Amino acid sequence: MIKAVIIDDEPKSVKILSTMLQGYCPNVSVAGTTHEIHDAAALIRQVKPQLVFLDIEMPHTNGFDILDKFRPLAFEVIFVTAFNEYTLKAFRYNVLDYLLKPVSIEELQEAVQKAVRNIRLKNFNSQLDDLLQSVKKPVLPLQKIALTDKNGAVFISVSDIVRCEASGGYTAFVIKNKKKIISSKNIKEYEELLPGDTFFRVHNSHLVNLNYIRLYHRGRGGYLEMEDGAVIEVAVRRKEDLLLRIGLKTG
Repeated sequence: MIKAVIIDDEPKSVKILSTMLQGYCPNVSVAGTTHEIHDAAALIRQVKPQLVFLDIEMPHTNGFDILDKFRPLAFEVIFVTAFNEYTLKAFRYNVLDYLLKPVSIEELQEAVQKAVRNIRLKNFNSQLDDLLQSVKKPVLPLQKIALTDKNGAVFISVSDIVRCEASGGYTAFVIKNKKKIISSKNIKEYEELLPGDTFFRVHNSHLVNLNYIRLYHRGRGGYLEMEDGAVIEVAVRRKEDLLLRIGLKTG
């Protein structure tokens, strides 16, 4: 029997996957689950699983950050993810297994069978280091981005983006000529896509281009004045990282 754990920030997803494994993968025993990401590393250390089902995109972290704590791995990993074009390309390149939400029975069984073979051969994710590098280091700098809406897509230069503002499940882009474009994707997707050396999430609702900050005003979290005239509050928990990024504090 293969001992497994499930790590996913969505309790519903944890329950569904647990039920599917119980019903369709009798050689896998779920020995622990968590939807609290801060408990993930402790769960792995406590259970010492042979197989980990791991969500990729989670609040304030991702599955790769968790795995970094356990390299070299002594367990097999099956990633669970919603669609992310760039991540899936990296997976295919490195021949690692992932399950696309909503998970199908056939794909689950196939991924588990492959994992079981690797466990028996003690071949634990030999390509993981390459994958971690490929998802953290884009081959080429992103120069243009497609903003999608119900009518299609508009292509704009990344360097022209002043800031992004969340609006429900949509994202408003402010371009340097003060033009505003509304995209049907949420701000988290763009936070992951836009280059981290230039863009910073200062607040749940605001992602800013550091090159377009005009002033920083001190305070509990402080606030920014942007080149387009916008005044943006800085979340307290993100203040220290922001000050490091803009050179007002040294590490």
